[in-house]
Amino acid sequence: MKNAPQVTKILYATDMGSETRPIFRFAVDMAKHYKAKIIMLHVVEPISDTARSVISTYLDDSVSEEMERNSMKGILDKMKSRLKKFYEEEFDSNEKLASFINEVMVVAGRPSEEILRVAEEEGVDMVVMGKSTRKVRGIGVMGSSARRVSRLSKISVLIIPTP
Repeated sequence: MKNAPQVTKILYATDMGSETRPIFRFAVDMAKHYKAKIIMLHVVEPISDTARSVISTYLDDSVSEEMERNSMKGILDKMKSRLKKFYEEEFDSNEKLASFINEVMVVAGRPSEEILRVAEEEGVDMVVMGKSTRKVRGIGVMGSSARRVSRLSKISVLIIPTP
């Protein structure tokens, strides 16, 4: 097909929620279709300003900063191992499918900003993510991260509804 999209690298952004497996399977199917690699990304939101303020009330600034750095590093390491375990369980030792995973990343920051930053830095051709919803006056609305990423991205964004 003339002018078919060239997709060689897919960013799969996950919140590691209970409904993420179908979205991950969709990302793998896309990777198989395009013979592309997948970067798995999870974004950990940093400690809130309110929590930081409470901690600084009881601890010296240098101690609280050190605690925050150490706890964030522990959280990032734990989430990275959870992500790896997640895809290993999903592939169930199928090496051919596991070969689609190029990298597993866990970063700290605002999810939409970090997804867009990583997508640009890694030169991905497509972002695949789930659409978490919440109810506003009884109507389901798309989550803020999916909405921001789809609105601000310069590349294709595939948003999969959560079951």
